[in-house]
Parts: sequence; C-alpha cells; structure tokens
Amino acid sequence: MVQQVVTGNRLADGVVIFLGEDGGWTSKIDAARVADTDEDAKLLEDLAKAAEKARLVVGPYLIEVAEDAGSLKPVRYRERLRAYGPSIHPEFGRPDVPDHFRMGSEAAGDVDMAGVAG
Repeated sequence: MVQQVVTGNRLADGVVIFLGEDGGWTSKIDAARVADTDEDAKLLEDLAKAAEKARLVVGPYLIEVAEDAGSLKPVRYRERLRAYGPSIHPEFGRPDVPDHFRMGSEAAGDVDMAGVAG
C-alpha cells in the first residue's frame, strides 16, 4: 500500500491542514500522521470525520505521499500546490517549504512532475 495522510481545510480560516502525529491538526505536512496500511488509513479517516463533525476541519480526505530527502511530499501535483503554495513564482510559496520542493523549480526541470494530471 502507498503511504497516505489526511488533509483538509481549517474551518476558522481555510488554511490547508494535515492530521498530525499527536492527533491534532497542523499546517506542516512533515508533522502529519502517516498511514502505511489500509487499517491505518481507515483509522485516519475516522479521526478526520470526527474532527469534521466537531467543526475543526472542512472536507478532510486521504492523499498519497512519498518520502523525499527525509521529508513527506504529496504525490499528486494538486496536493503539492495545496501543501507548498502557489506555483507562479517561488517567492510566493510558503517560507517553510524546502527549496527542492518549491513549485517554481519544476519549471526549470529540477523536480519530478509525476501526477501533474491530478
């Protein structure tokens, strides 16, 4: 099975968040709780549904991730945009994103574009 994490948006301000290792929510994907099995994924979904019912998060869902240079990276391009910020120019992305994950570097061919259709 592929590795997965839960993402959604914080109800209070719309910020992209991830279900964290500690059961709370974080804006940092590297602090997300990773599901390695179908059972783990089901547990994460159940926790996310409970958080949605408690109005902490909106629209939570599982996304595929992979480890890259010791960090978690969303597999699909759409989720990388959500996690790291806009792709129009590196200076507009989130400042806490590792340089090798910055969207602007993809235009230069430095980063794999796997999943761009998604």
